[in-house]
Parts: sequence; C-alpha cells; structure tokens
Amino acid sequence: MSGRVVHFELPADNVERARAFYKKTFQWEIQPMPEMNYTMVRTTPVDADQLPKDPGAINGGIAARGSPPPVKAPVITIAVDDIDQALKQIAKNGGKTVQGKQSIGPMGFTAYFRDPEGNVLGLWQGPSE
Repeated sequence: MSGRVVHFELPADNVERARAFYKKTFQWEIQPMPEMNYTMVRTTPVDADQLPKDPGAINGGIAARGSPPPVKAPVITIAVDDIDQALKQIAKNGGKTVQGKQSIGPMGFTAYFRDPEGNVLGLWQGPSE
C-alpha cells in the first residue's frame, strides 16, 4: 500500500554510541552493514520477508549524521509504488528532491525529498517483481 510510513532513520555523531544506547535502552536488534555504511535496526519481530509482524510497527536504521543524503535529523520513510512518479508529484506540490532514486539492492529503491516546511523525508519502492 502506497503512502504508509515504513522505516525511520536516526542520524548519529557517534554511530557506535548510538547503537549501544538503543540496544541497551530499548533492546533493539542492531545489524551493522559496513558495506553500506549503515546500521539496520529492528524494533519489532519480522517475518521471512523481513516485514514487521506487528501491524503498524516499523523498523529503521542508524547512519552517520550528514552522510549522504545529508541526514541531520530523524527521517521517516514512506512507501510508494513508483519513486519517479512520487518525485514528480512532490515537485508539483512544492517539495524538492534531495537525492534521486537509488538502488538498495534486493530491497528495492530509495530517494529523499524536502517538503515545503523544510523536513527531509525518505521514499521507498519495493523491488520489481
């Protein structure tokens, strides 16, 4: 379903410190992905397709503050059927592309945009069938 919030990203000045904090404080499962300079975070159990089992729950990630795209504050990510079309609608409605469509391997595609209020949000498009 397009338009759902499906992911979050937390920027960190010290990624190791952030990993330790969230693991100890909330018992989040932390999975470093050094090849992507990223950390996947599980806040809730997932099924075989890595989707949250609990309705409405989301998982996320931790990235170095300012790493591409320049993530300076927490980011929420919204699922869309077609990132290219979504970016056109965003521009038409007063938003701006921060980082265009990029492949994230078997997970699909991502992009980032700035809304008219200055907030940076992410887009996610699942892999093509």
